[in-house]
Amino acid sequence: MTEQISPFPIKPFRFGVQLQKSDSGAGWVEQARRIEGHGYDVATMPDHFDAQFAPVPALQAVLSATTTLRASALVFDNDYKHPLVLAKELATMDVLSDGRVEIGLGAGWMIADYEQAGMTYDRAGVRIDRFVEGLEVIKGVMGATPFSFEGEHYTIRNHDGFPKPLQAPHPPVIIGGGGPRVLGIAAREADIVGVNGTLHAGVIGPEAIATMTRDAVVDKVAIVADAARAAGRLDHIEMNVRTFFVSVTDDRDGQVSAMAGLIGVDEQMITESPFALIGNVDQICETLVARREAFGFSYVIVGAAELDAFAPVVARLAGT
Repeated sequence: MTEQISPFPIKPFRFGVQLQKSDSGAGWVEQARRIEGHGYDVATMPDHFDAQFAPVPALQAVLSATTTLRASALVFDNDYKHPLVLAKELATMDVLSDGRVEIGLGAGWMIADYEQAGMTYDRAGVRIDRFVEGLEVIKGVMGATPFSFEGEHYTIRNHDGFPKPLQAPHPPVIIGGGGPRVLGIAAREADIVGVNGTLHAGVIGPEAIATMTRDAVVDKVAIVADAARAAGRLDHIEMNVRTFFVSVTDDRDGQVSAMAGLIGVDEQMITESPFALIGNVDQICETLVARREAFGFSYVIVGAAELDAFAPVVARLAGT
C-alpha cells in the first residue's frame, strides 16, 4: 500500500455522533447528554423523510439539553426548505445555544425522498446549481447588512436577516461530497469538508460502496486539496469523514470478515477503507492517527449504535 502524506495541516481530533430518533423525548435528551458526557464534540442528524426525527426541532432539543455539545445536520437537503427560511432557523438555534451550531448543507441525493414527496428529482447539475445559490443566500442573510440576490433559482430583495447568529459572519459550514464538482465547491466554500461515497444513483448500493475504497478516497482528497490550494484555503479546512462500518472489538479479523461478507466486498477493502473502523481501542486509535496523517481526517463521526463502545477512543484522542 502506497504511503500518503496529507496536504492539510494536522488539526486536533474531534468526534461526532449521527442520531436519527428515540422512543421518547426523555430518551432523546438522555442520549444527547450521554454523548456530551463521553466527550464527543458534535451531534449530527440526516435530513430525510424516512423514520427519523425532523432535524431542526430535534437538534434544538439536543442543544437545549446540553451545554458544550455542538449540533449540525449531516446534511440539510437544500431542496427541502427555502434557504432564507433555513438561515433564519439556524441563526435562531445559534443564538439560543450560545453559538453551538454548524451548518451542514447539500444538494440532495436520496431519490426516495423526492418520489414520496412528489418533488421533481432534477438532474444532479441542476440540484447542485440550486444548492450553490442556496448556500450563498444562507451566508448572505446571516450577514451584518441587508442582502439582495438575483439567481436562476432564488431571488432575495433587501432582506436583513434576523436574528444574526452569534458565530460571525456565520456558523461553520460543512459540505460533504463524493463527486469532483461538489468536492471542489466544498473546498472553496466550506469550513469543514466531508468526503463521502458517490451517490449519483440516488440510493446506497454497489455504486456507492465501490467509491468508498482507500484508492477512491485518495483521489477525492486530492480534488479537495487542489481546489483549496488554488483558493488559498488549504490551512483553513477541517477534513471530515462519517464512518459507516464501525466495530470496537477484540476480534478484528472476524469482524472484518463478517462485514466484508455482509456488503459483498473483499476483506482488504474493509481493512483499508477510511469509512471503516474495526478493532480494539488501541488498533482504532492507531488507525485514526494514521488516516489523519494520510488524508487529514481529524473530525470523525460514528453512528448512534456505537456511541458508548467508541467512547474510549474519544477519551484518548479528542483534542489531541
